[in-house]
Amino acid sequence: MGRGVAWVTGGVSGLGAMTAKKLAEEGYRVAVNYRRSQEKAERLAEEVRETGGKAMTLQGDVSLLSDVKRMAGTIRTHWGGVDVLVCAAGPFLFRRIPALEMTDDQWREMVEGNLSGVFHCVRQVVPGMREKNWGRIVTFGFPDVQNAPSWEGYSAYAAAKAGLVSLTRTLSEEEAPYGITVNMVCPGDIRDPYKEAPIRAARGKTDPRNPVGRPGTGEDLARVIRFLADQDSDFITGAVIPVTGGFDNQDFQAER
Repeated sequence: MGRGVAWVTGGVSGLGAMTAKKLAEEGYRVAVNYRRSQEKAERLAEEVRETGGKAMTLQGDVSLLSDVKRMAGTIRTHWGGVDVLVCAAGPFLFRRIPALEMTDDQWREMVEGNLSGVFHCVRQVVPGMREKNWGRIVTFGFPDVQNAPSWEGYSAYAAAKAGLVSLTRTLSEEEAPYGITVNMVCPGDIRDPYKEAPIRAARGKTDPRNPVGRPGTGEDLARVIRFLADQDSDFITGAVIPVTGGFDNQDFQAER
């Protein structure tokens, strides 16, 4: 199968940005969506076009079903559908909040943005993948999420991502007969300025929290996603893959 269309949700910044660029380098037409960062979205799209790729920017929030339907419809109208869905969008609160002190809005934002949003996107793109008998879906977790660990102060986010593991694995079984793989990647604690950086930017730098010794980068994650999107990666599905440098999430600190 030739290169097709990749939709990287939330791909205009953070860990999704390098993934969008790498998939564009592979020949995919890349769609990225944003909630408010239109200028950054256009800048990323221009970078892709300058290197000979094709990019589309979409305004929309994946936690809102109406937005997801509109964005997926736009991609279908212009490019015929989605072959690779990378669910990089997902809010996170960089402060510890005990579970019972969370507001209703905070709980809703974490669960809708990190779990329901993935479901909305999958439901919109899978019918087209089934028609082609080919598709790739990649979700995002966190270190050790497959074991549903406790994460004090981040209950809603952790619960949503643990639920996403089960959804990922369930979808991998249900969609396998249609040539669709569904996997999860789990980045370690990758912080700015490395989220959108290539690996070479981290060479020679130190991060003692990671056993490998250096900071993680957006390219570390993008390389794994690019591999999962490959035609010959069809035997890998339902996997939860750590891209952590050995980082243990129990050492996570909200402020550094």
